[in-house]
Amino acid sequence: MLSATDKPARAWLAERMTTPTIAVTGATGNIGGAVARGLAGAGIAQTLVVRDAGRAPRLEQARVAEAVYGDREATLRALAGCRLLLMVSAAEAPDRLAQHEAFVDAAAEAGVEHIVYTSFVGAAPDAIFTLARDHWATEQRIRDSGMAFTILRDSFYLDFVPELVGDDGVIRGPAGDGRMAAVARADVAAVATAVLQDPKASAGQTYDLTGPAAFSLAEAADTITRLTGRTVTFHDETLDEAYESRQRWNPEPWQADAWVSTYTSIASGELERVSPDVERITGRPPLSLEQLLG
Repeated sequence: MLSATDKPARAWLAERMTTPTIAVTGATGNIGGAVARGLAGAGIAQTLVVRDAGRAPRLEQARVAEAVYGDREATLRALAGCRLLLMVSAAEAPDRLAQHEAFVDAAAEAGVEHIVYTSFVGAAPDAIFTLARDHWATEQRIRDSGMAFTILRDSFYLDFVPELVGDDGVIRGPAGDGRMAAVARADVAAVATAVLQDPKASAGQTYDLTGPAAFSLAEAADTITRLTGRTVTFHDETLDEAYESRQRWNPEPWQADAWVSTYTSIASGELERVSPDVERITGRPPLSLEQLLG
């Protein structure tokens, strides 16, 4: 039993008793930030796990902890007392999978009981989109960790489609007439927020998060033209053209492969399936490209 004079021990115990049991990573970014704001709006206490505490949003009932995915000790400190974790996938990097695996292992060691992970539609060891292979491997690490899990497999972000347009008004890539059911970041965040508020209902589930319809990049160009007044067209590059046109950014080989396979994955048809999961979980239809631009 603690004595009345054992102040350090009592302070430690008080902190553990008041530590939020939900942790959200990536709170300085689009998905994590929207989820953090959603939880705060619902009056839910949370720990924001960020790389730089100075950039963390200031939210009610939010504790801020600094950690990067590859730092075991910092992760153990950040997740102390947390039982439910939203793991937003790390920024693209050659060692992203190693970062993910280290973080998953540390989360399990810290006592996290349920992890919600933002993956990618069609994640597989042989996925055409090269970064989806890392997502698949991360999923396996989570499944083998002993923690309960919910996997959110996002399609490409709808918000990114207008950014595909070059300065000359052309979307370039070897996508052919393939179609993708891109999803708005806001819809991914809404699903994650709902799952975190009722994790038992989604334990062991893998959800495909897509928009309401699949479209080709030529159709996307027409939509952008119609709604913005800027003339946008689509040019279906060959593979050689795609790699050559991206050399001006001097990408490393893995990055060039990721960029080009963004388009070849669309061409393959892997991303055209429309899923009902966003509406099933949030109770409202996902945003379309027209609504996002409107």
